[in-house]
Amino acid sequence: MALSSCPISRLDACAFTVPTDGPEADGTFGWAQTDLVVVEIAAGARTGLGYTYASHTIAPLIRETLAPLLLDREALDIGARAADIAAAVRNMGRSGMAATALSAVDCALWDLKARLLDISLADLLGAVRDDVAIYGSGGFTNYSDDRTLDQFGGWSRDLGCRAFKMKVGAEPDRDRGRMAAVRNGLPDAELMIDANGALDRKRALGLAGTAAGLDVTWFEEPVSSDDLEGLRLLRDRAPPAMEIAAGEYAYDPGYVRGMAASGAVDVMQLDVTRIEGITGFLKAAAIAEAHHLPVSAHTAPALHLAVCCAAPGVRHIEWFHDHARIEAMLFEGAPRPRHGRLAPDPSRPGHGLTFKWRDAEPFATQT
Repeated sequence: MALSSCPISRLDACAFTVPTDGPEADGTFGWAQTDLVVVEIAAGARTGLGYTYASHTIAPLIRETLAPLLLDREALDIGARAADIAAAVRNMGRSGMAATALSAVDCALWDLKARLLDISLADLLGAVRDDVAIYGSGGFTNYSDDRTLDQFGGWSRDLGCRAFKMKVGAEPDRDRGRMAAVRNGLPDAELMIDANGALDRKRALGLAGTAAGLDVTWFEEPVSSDDLEGLRLLRDRAPPAMEIAAGEYAYDPGYVRGMAASGAVDVMQLDVTRIEGITGFLKAAAIAEAHHLPVSAHTAPALHLAVCCAAPGVRHIEWFHDHARIEAMLFEGAPRPRHGRLAPDPSRPGHGLTFKWRDAEPFATQT
């Protein structure tokens, strides 16, 4: 079969629910498990892999609504395939869960194309950097100070991390003490905080002032990411050394355009598992660059690595505790940081990941 003609022969989606290694909570929510939906797309003699951290209910959406539009269509024409599936979810609402379904499929299509061409995904996308910095992300609001310090200290020692993000906002009166414990335990680290939109504008401003006294450099979602005026208020009035970040809930590049144009953030967060995959991530990163905003990848470090080597303006990838743990457990080839940075393996085609189906069986969800 000529490489110019590679019709898609199979598309499947399966869901898994993986327990966390202990209860976790942020400023607005608590959880004890993580949902993972894995997509495989085959063409020729190759299979592409994509996934998203989203509700198991999108697996039948992918199989029943999106797969029929892709079977027997050319795998290499990713732009056309992305348009096909985006049109299919118009009437059900393109944002939210539908966007996560599009994302998993799009990532699998890009991985498949790179494997068909027998090159790394970073090379296919046009890498502009060889590796990407990470920051450690955990420090959940239900953790004790000692547990947070153990987690951050382990990442510092074992992975070379020099920046760490902790959750705040569930009990704002406790947050100063929690931040101080990390600052005292890791005096040379960059300290970042994330309220997950838990605070109103006044309390967020107050916490920003308190955090600045502890050399906190990043305040993520101090108010709801839907409150662009509030984010702009925080960006204008927060201490100069503190960046305001948001964008992880962007499900399409148009949302990123609105957030960037509003002047609401100093750093644009993007999530390849939500923003219509690699296709959407690259569009959104270009929008951020046009507004002179750096990009930070939200969670899913293994899946973000290749696109972050290629996208303009990328500063770092979030080494999120839950996702880094799941990717190490269930994906052969999951990258391991060295000296606080992740680098793709150029010898492995595609994104270099292989799903461990047998290891994942105990976590399978019926859909």
